Amino acid sequence: MAVSKGRTSNKQQSFISVPSPVITSISQSSLESLLLSPRKKQRPVSKHRALCKNPIFYVFLLFLFVSLWFMKIWLEFDPLSRSPCSVSRENGFVSTRFLSLKPEQSYEFDDKSEFWKQPDGMGYKPCLDFRKGYELESGVIVKDRSKYLLVVVSGGMNQQRNQIVDAVVLARILGAALVVPILQVNVIWGDESEFSDIFDLDHFKNVLANDVRIVSSLPSTHLMTRPVEEKKIPVHASPEWIRSHYLRRIRRDGVLLLRGLDSRLSKDLPSDLQKLRCKVAFHALRFAPPITELGNKLTQRMRSKGPYLALHLRMEKDVWVRTGCLPGLSREFDEIIRNERKARPELLTSRLSNVSFHHRKLAGLCPLNALEVTRLLKALGAPSNARIFWAGGMPLGGKEALLPLMKEFSHFYNKEDLALPGELEPYSKKASIMAAIDYIISERSSVFMASHGGNMGHAIQGHRAFSGHKKTIIPNKREMLPYFLNSSLPEKEFNRIIMDLHIDSLGQPELRTSKAGRDVTKYPIPECMCNTTTKSSAS
Repeated sequence: MAVSKGRTSNKQQSFISVPSPVITSISQSSLESLLLSPRKKQRPVSKHRALCKNPIFYVFLLFLFVSLWFMKIWLEFDPLSRSPCSVSRENGFVSTRFLSLKPEQSYEFDDKSEFWKQPDGMGYKPCLDFRKGYELESGVIVKDRSKYLLVVVSGGMNQQRNQIVDAVVLARILGAALVVPILQVNVIWGDESEFSDIFDLDHFKNVLANDVRIVSSLPSTHLMTRPVEEKKIPVHASPEWIRSHYLRRIRRDGVLLLRGLDSRLSKDLPSDLQKLRCKVAFHALRFAPPITELGNKLTQRMRSKGPYLALHLRMEKDVWVRTGCLPGLSREFDEIIRNERKARPELLTSRLSNVSFHHRKLAGLCPLNALEVTRLLKALGAPSNARIFWAGGMPLGGKEALLPLMKEFSHFYNKEDLALPGELEPYSKKASIMAAIDYIISERSSVFMASHGGNMGHAIQGHRAFSGHKKTIIPNKREMLPYFLNSSLPEKEFNRIIMDLHIDSLGQPELRTSKAGRDVTKYPIPECMCNTTTKSSAS
């Protein structure tokens, strides 16, 4: 605390509180001139000198200086300045969130590593050029006011997204208007979000205006119609089957209600309908503006220091139960999964339900656990200082299940780590919106990998291909797992083998038609993407 003295001892003293950083930053002579009041002289005093002699002026300067100091600290705030999921190697304690206002040290990220190199897209670009016949039919379809298709979609956000894509195609096949799809309340998460809460409804309508008429509700002329619900759609239904079973009914009743569309429509459709699928998935289904804005903010925080890897980790309890696999964390957790599966055998959805866990794993049907993901990434050349965003629900076993990843890659974040206080709070009970935020950050990453298949992994794989074949690691689980189990294999040899197994599984262009039953929204070539070679050979 600095003291201002007058000329006489009986002069009243005044006190000014000054922060210690200010004191140490001022030279001795400057400090004395600040503390000691100058002697008055018998001459006229200018306005500037009078201002300088006013104590209030110094208080104002100090206030201004401190305000600028705090502003500087705030502007330097960086959620990524320290690893929010840092691991104490001494006691194994996991810190779930650690944000530092000012970085104590600067990290240099190896953005020149071969790991970040993108695959050769071979000149493929999006091409959604419809036939002239399709465009002529569009004029009739969008003007029709007699037929309306109602659909109810279920499951998680990515599962609902797939069903919405097929709903648009079904409406086109029937020549009907599509009422905005109804999102069934998710029993597991209790999410009551509606279509417009997740997706940009106006954008959805505008993009598809020349393909299918989208309406928010049934018109008054059809409100009294009681739609007959149809539940008997077979798997891989063709357009011919759809027309033969539903066209007469929708013409008669004016309204058709469909549920359970998941993977019901055939994956092998005429070219124009495949293009329509891509148009819906990659153009029309844009997330609602508030979600997009927040997703972009979190993406920018990951990008701020260079490239990053996005992992979609499937290690939740229900995933282990449904796949018939074991997490491998401990005997205790394996027993929890076995007991849950015995109590609810209907949850087991995996193929080869009578096959043991060991054989199921060797067949490539199980999700990779954290240790396996870590070994795979290291073998593929991921630098130890790579920044990783992980998407997905909390793993069985909590964050401790992620310790192998967190110990090897210290810059390990999820959306909760990236968000500022309060940013995610409005969506805390909205699982679909949280999944949408994960989708945005993952799709826009430098490299993406899913530890298991699933709707989100497949959707992002196709989206990244359509966006220019951004690097997407597709684990070759069936081929690589025997080497994971071989403990006598030297690490250098292990890494070489794993690299060779994935040389063609890094997001390079791949024809959908090379294997039957592939979804065009996962493999958009050749229907939705083409290059000059393809065009010239077709002409």
